[in-house]
Amino acid sequence: QVQLVESGGGLVQPGGSLRLSCAASGFSFGYYAIGWFRQAPGKERERVSCITSSDGSTYHADSVKGRFTISRDNAKNTVYLQMNSLKPEDTAVYYCVSRLYSSSCSNPDYWGQGTQVTVSS
Repeated sequence: QVQLVESGGGLVQPGGSLRLSCAASGFSFGYYAIGWFRQAPGKERERVSCITSSDGSTYHADSVKGRFTISRDNAKNTVYLQMNSLKPEDTAVYYCVSRLYSSSCSNPDYWGQGTQVTVSS
């Protein structure tokens, strides 16, 4: 059974940091690109970050570039999203996703349940 389990969300003040984790199981983790999407109330779902399976190349949306960093630990089947300098507009539900042999994480094969991130004073 495929599972992507997110953790690490919560409430943080503007300018603060959070680290999201995504623990994967039930599929060959090393062959999949893993990434993060987010969706805020009333807004379109947005692809935030992605890390490939082949060479660990990363993608970050312009809205988070320079503030967010994605990384993966293949030994632990886990992906991390380090989020720094958080802004209120980063408030959203963050979803971990995976896609086989992808370079962009577009059209994911699997989705997690999501974790809420709220940036507010």
